[in-house]
Amino acid sequence: MDDLIGLIWAGMVSGCLYAMGAIGIVLIYKSSNVVNFAHGNLAGLAAFLVFGFTAGLFANMAWGAAVLLTLAIMVAVMAVSYFLIAPLVFKSDLTSTIATLGVGLIAQGATQLLFGSNVVSLDLPLPAWRGQMGPVHVTAYDLAVLGTTAVAIGLLYLLIERTRIGIAFRAVSANPFASRVCGLNLRRVHLFSWVVAGLLGLVASLLIVPTTFLSSTSVSSFMLQAFAAAVVGGFNSLPGAVLGGIFIGVIMNLLSFYVAAEFNNSYLLLTILLVLNVFPKGVLAIRGGARV
Repeated sequence: MDDLIGLIWAGMVSGCLYAMGAIGIVLIYKSSNVVNFAHGNLAGLAAFLVFGFTAGLFANMAWGAAVLLTLAIMVAVMAVSYFLIAPLVFKSDLTSTIATLGVGLIAQGATQLLFGSNVVSLDLPLPAWRGQMGPVHVTAYDLAVLGTTAVAIGLLYLLIERTRIGIAFRAVSANPFASRVCGLNLRRVHLFSWVVAGLLGLVASLLIVPTTFLSSTSVSSFMLQAFAAAVVGGFNSLPGAVLGGIFIGVIMNLLSFYVAAEFNNSYLLLTILLVLNVFPKGVLAIRGGARV
């Protein structure tokens, strides 16, 4: 039983990372009906920028300064990424979605050009603290992930519910045609969702890397679970992205431990198929959303 509780705890921690990645995917889909396949590669580029600024490749910055500079750069990168596909958004959802694959390849190519194809490590500046919560071993990393996820979700809620751009985002998500007729600037809303998604991707990638390694493809591979979380929760539901992330994290952790870790991708696909057979639009999909 102690093992089970520990596995569920570890799965919830991983699930929070998947949830942040999934929220970024859902934000873009809700505003523009585009599935952003570049999300993982853009997040990976962001993590490498922090590595470059802190490891002395470009500068020898403090962590806080490196993250703030990377945030500013990622705002510009996400804006450019959106404007690359913006002409296609109002023409064809399929074409613009395919175009995100091109944006992802550009981001991956830029990462390899700037940092090479070597595998590197990036450690968070966290204390080596460990505690006990009943049968569960809790680390500073666990608390950092849970706390950061809670803060990110809280700030996003306030942004969407309490600001003019957030209200515009909700209007466009509910009815883009009516929003356009009423004079809302759809491109501005789309850009908002891309920038916020990019910042969430940066945060998620920085928290992902300490559990694995950093390469030009490692973060994008991890984002497959975030994509699965978005599918399971419902592509048009932000709460669904959070629920889907935690669900995927726990299920994958349990199956890896009790069955075999080498079949993780198979478990992921099987979980998606089983959930979609019961909930074709996702568990918390908003009524009227398209089938996944």
